[in-house]
Formats: sequence, C-alpha cells, structure tokens
Amino acid sequence: MPLALLHLAVALAIGLLIGLERGWKRREAEEGERVAGVRTFGLIGLLGGVSGLLGEKFGALLPGMVFVALAGILATAYVVNLGRGGKFGITSLVAATATFLLGVLATTGELVAASASAVIMALLLGHKARLHHWVRALTQSELAASFKLLLISVVMLPVLPNQGLGPWEALNPFVIWLMVVLIAAISFVGYFAVRIAGPRRGMVFTGLFGGLASSTGVTLHFSRLAARGPGPSPILAGGILLACGTMYPRMLLLASAFNPALFRPLLLPALIMASITYLPVARYLRRPAERDDDDQVTVPKNPVELKTALVFGLLLAVIMLLGRAMTEWYGDAGIWLLSAASGIADVDAITLSLARMSAEGLVGPVAAMGIVIAAAVNSLVKGAMATVIGGRSLGWYVGLPLLLAATGGLLLAWLGMAVA
Repeated sequence: MPLALLHLAVALAIGLLIGLERGWKRREAEEGERVAGVRTFGLIGLLGGVSGLLGEKFGALLPGMVFVALAGILATAYVVNLGRGGKFGITSLVAATATFLLGVLATTGELVAASASAVIMALLLGHKARLHHWVRALTQSELAASFKLLLISVVMLPVLPNQGLGPWEALNPFVIWLMVVLIAAISFVGYFAVRIAGPRRGMVFTGLFGGLASSTGVTLHFSRLAARGPGPSPILAGGILLACGTMYPRMLLLASAFNPALFRPLLLPALIMASITYLPVARYLRRPAERDDDDQVTVPKNPVELKTALVFGLLLAVIMLLGRAMTEWYGDAGIWLLSAASGIADVDAITLSLARMSAEGLVGPVAAMGIVIAAAVNSLVKGAMATVIGGRSLGWYVGLPLLLAATGGLLLAWLGMAVA
C-alpha cells in the first residue's frame, strides 16, 4: 500500500472512531437533529488527511483555509439547529474540529500520535457522566491541593539546579525538592485512596505504590496519621511495612541493572529482608471485627501536607550534610562506613554508586555487603521514625519486623562474603 493511502486510511479510521462514539451517544435522536454522525465524522477525518497531503505540495496555508471553512460550516449548522430548538452542547463541534486536525496530523507521519490521541479523545467523550461525577465530588480544598501539587512539581522542580552545593557539595537542591514533591504526592495519593477505597484497601494501595517512590515518605505520612488517631492502628503499620518491603526488591533490581554480577550476592539478603517485612502484614490487615481498626484511621483534611513535606525536606538536607561530613571527617574509613552514613537518608544513591564501583573493580561481595548495610540502616531509621512520630505501639508493630529484617539481611550478606 502506498504511504499516502496508509495515511488517508488512518485519517478515515480516526474519523470513524470518533463518529462511532458521537453517533452512539445520540443514537436515539431523529434524523437532522445531530450536527454530525459516523459518516460525517469519517468524512471530516478523511478531509483532514486529504488537506494534509495537499498541504505538502501547495503549502501549509491550504489546510488552514480548509479548517476555517469547516469551522464556519459547523458553526452555521450549530446556529441553525439551535434556532429549530435543538438540544446539544458544543462538545461535538470541538470534537469535529479536533478530528480534522488529527487527520492532518496523520499525514505528517505521526500515525501513532494521531491514533493514540483519537483513542484518548473517544474515551474522554464516552465517559462524560463519570468525569462530571468526579468534578462534582471534588471539594474546594481538594482542587486547591491538586493545583498546589502541580505547582511544586511541574513548575518549581525543573528550574532547580541538579548539582551539589554547599559544604562538600553535599546538598543537591533538585534531589531535596524531589523528595518534597514525593512526600506531597504520597499524601495526595493516600488521601484519595482512602477516600475512594476505604481505610483498609486504601492503606494497602498507598503502601504498595507509594513505597515504589519513597518508603520513607510513606512511613512519615502513616506515622503522622497514627499520631492523630485515638490509638495504634495495625492497618497503618501494615501500610508502612508494605512500603518498606518494596525497597528490597527495588534495591536488587537497581543494582543488577547497573551490574548483573551483583544479582547473585544480593538475591538471598533481599529475599529474606522482604519476606520478614511482609510476613506480619497479612495479620495486621486481618484484625478481628470487634477491634474496628478502620475507625482509627484519621484521614487528613488537606490532601497535600505541604508543610510536613517542607519540614521533611529540611530534615533530609541536614541528614545528607551530616552523612557527608562523617565521611570527610573519618577519611577513607571504608565502603561500609560510607554505606551506613548514606543509608540514613537514602538507599538508591549508594546502591547505584556501589554497583558502578563494582563494575569498575570493587569486589562484588564487598559491594553487596555495603548495599545491604545501607538498606539495614535505612530500615532501622524508618522503625525509629515510626516510634518517635507515631508512638510506642506503632513502633512495636513496625520496628520489630524491620529490626529482624535488617539482622537477617546483614547475616546473609556476611555469610556470602565468608563463602566467597
């Protein structure tokens, strides 16, 4: 099939797809009461494709002139229909002009972009009732929180310098603010997860997926929720352990991606640490009904805890500075001291660094031991955080499994070094 025919076929298919959705939506309307149906939308998509092909020969002005003419025809049909008492919104008119433009886009060789945009547009058009329900269900604070999260992530984050500043160049503004954004995003996701799915399922969702971004952030957020509640909540403890447990397989995958030779020495420590951390979760989430743990989960009024995120960002900056200072003051005290200091604030950074160093000559078991040390220290820090912020009872629920996981991982890593 010639390339031009393929482009025209895609343009026609885009029009038919949008026309199918619009025609089905107005399927009970009498003939002449619709601005456009399946055939008209198909022709509009094909018209966009033909205009795009002709524009390659006669200039880009031609598709623009056709677009203006089409917009005039659609506007006239809309006015005439309104004069006859017709009842429909402007959505179909906007969809028709978008169909024309997607048809033009298909002729530029962007077949995937044009097709994907058409599918997304059809989904948006077909889920009108659900989208309107979501908008009506939003409160003013939730809408403001959404814009606030976009401000700190889309607007502010990209303009920050991604380089070390300050003493020993230990402070990276981009990395610190990225953690602030992650903390705010986790509280945002957790708020809506609990609101939509309920306390029990919402905590599970937030723990699993929030832990992929920042298990420390999830620990901080859930610990604060526990501090607000009337008593310790095993549900919150289960969410924290789910988040913390995701750190170990993530650590294994990151290190193996940069140096596959690390997969074997890290496999058993990562598995035992994850298993010990996940083991109590099922018990915590299946409490007897009379305990009614769901009532102990206090959902924040503000979906984005920006103040808390800023405080955590400041704390992270202090820890990063102290960790680097320890390394400088003690000199070359060894990879493991560096791992322990780095693990206080972050595991990913030291994992990637040691993986790269092991690919350049550092002994694999030594690098694996350093990574496990960082993970163990980080786990102990999160256990202490849960105890200090969430209370002694939450610390018991969370701290003991994390302590056992850290001990088991360190023991296996040490045995792996001894065998090697």
